[in-house]
Amino acid sequence: MTGTGVWLIGARGNVATMAAVGARALARGETEETGLVTARPPMAGLALPDVADLTFGGHEVREGSLVESARTMAAGGAPDRDTVDAVADDLRAIDDRVRTGTAVNAGETIAALADDAADAERSLAAVVSRIRDDYESFRAAHDLDRVVVVNLASTEAPVEEPGRYDTLASFEDAVADDDPGLPASSLYAYAALKGGHPYVNFTPSTGSALGGLRELAVENGVPHMGRDAKTGETLVKSALAPMFAGRNLHVMSWEGHNVLGNADGRVLEDEANEAGKLQSKGGVLEGILPDIEHNRVRIDYTPSLGDWKTAWDYIHFEGFLDTEMKLQFTWEGSDSALAAPLVLDLVRLVAYADERGEAGLQPHLASFFKAPLGVDDHDFSRQLERLREYARERGGDERGDAGAEVDAGGD
Repeated sequence: MTGTGVWLIGARGNVATMAAVGARALARGETEETGLVTARPPMAGLALPDVADLTFGGHEVREGSLVESARTMAAGGAPDRDTVDAVADDLRAIDDRVRTGTAVNAGETIAALADDAADAERSLAAVVSRIRDDYESFRAAHDLDRVVVVNLASTEAPVEEPGRYDTLASFEDAVADDDPGLPASSLYAYAALKGGHPYVNFTPSTGSALGGLRELAVENGVPHMGRDAKTGETLVKSALAPMFAGRNLHVMSWEGHNVLGNADGRVLEDEANEAGKLQSKGGVLEGILPDIEHNRVRIDYTPSLGDWKTAWDYIHFEGFLDTEMKLQFTWEGSDSALAAPLVLDLVRLVAYADERGEAGLQPHLASFFKAPLGVDDHDFSRQLERLREYARERGGDERGDAGAEVDAGGD
């Protein structure tokens, strides 16, 4: 497979920057494939597009440059300065392909971050038309077979009464009527699916979750998936909670407290924007531990942390003879270094699905998301096995391309 483009919504944000740096560092032999799920068998045995061959572009509402973003992040510890210097020219080339995005209907907090309010006076139809033109111009200019659109923009508030957009006709009527309830993430998704471009929603925002957009994806034969990538605390929850369920240990309380310092954290200071994030983070436990008595997640913005995130979880549970016990864990990591390889994984897997004509939702990608569309099972091990089974059914070898041995116990 050749000619795969990656269009990043929020192209100069931390996750997008780290994904671009990582892809170009891999292409130049400056780093290893650690963190890439698609580098492991059986996924590695699929005919996926090579990370080194991905061509990047994107939309951004803020001024600046990828090099500036990468160097600011490097000052905080990740990526390292030498890697940024090695790919700086590549980042400048990507910057030349970044176009002005839209913050229409994304809420006051996100609108305040935007340096360009060009869409304020445009109709929604005109906004969608402009976005579609940007996608198509990118594909034509670089002679690409396909463009995978990935939403990495700041978290929007949840859509009120999403059932209003359950059909494609109702969604398109809403666009024609300049419905203020349609957020930017769904306009980007609509433009992608309407143009036949695969779409991934890496964020908690609505994106392609609306029924009308799911209908459009099937009608146009386009794969899409989301939402809210599972990278840190929730990843641990989805792996750990099944242990309590499997041993019939009753979880009375699970308290999670997150502190982070990047732009995402600043946006989540707004309670409306935070609501969608909390919904997807908290829903994982409800699906695995239906008898849980108390399940709460907190997110606090701590500016000095930059891209680094800390999560502390306190689990109060009950065992045999009503014995009360507890487990605590602390998760500390670079938010973007955890997320970036998953962006590249999802691009490769969705491009592969598009090549094979596999339209609509991609349930085998559930392990990547906190609130996977169309999937109710939140057990990480079962989600991951679903991905492996998908790869095996399509010829992925358990030994991978290089014939690497697989540990007897799996991952």
